[in-house]
Amino acid sequence: MRKSILATGLVFALGTGVSMNALAQAKPDVMVKQRQAVMTLQGKYLGPLVAVAQGKAPYNAAAVQRNAGFLDNLSRMPWDTFDPSTKGEKTRALPVIYENNAKFKEYASRLENETSKLVTLSRGGDEAAVKAQVGAIGKVCGACHDDFRQK
Repeated sequence: MRKSILATGLVFALGTGVSMNALAQAKPDVMVKQRQAVMTLQGKYLGPLVAVAQGKAPYNAAAVQRNAGFLDNLSRMPWDTFDPSTKGEKTRALPVIYENNAKFKEYASRLENETSKLVTLSRGGDEAAVKAQVGAIGKVCGACHDDFRQK
């Protein structure tokens, strides 16, 4: 009886692992849609921060912290969807991403680091520091778009 239960459990565990692995292998068009969705959300949460940094919107510490937190999480999401299999899909990502992947990964890492700094600064309440950090994030985004995105 015990061997039967163990065998059944093992078969279930292996079957679940195989099916989960199959689900994890997204189709290229799905990966493009996922990364575009992340980029859209990044814009949603970065936009109000840019408005604050430019003096076009008032500084609201709670809103800045909230947006910084969401942006920090989003900054870690899209990178695994930049797979070479997506090259033939309709996207603004340039194929050079896969030819100069080290530089692309550097930009991704810089974005993650800069958004993490923004979260820390947003908790401190230093409005000038937050505004400067939003500018640093904008520079990273702009550099990556200049090098790796169709105009």
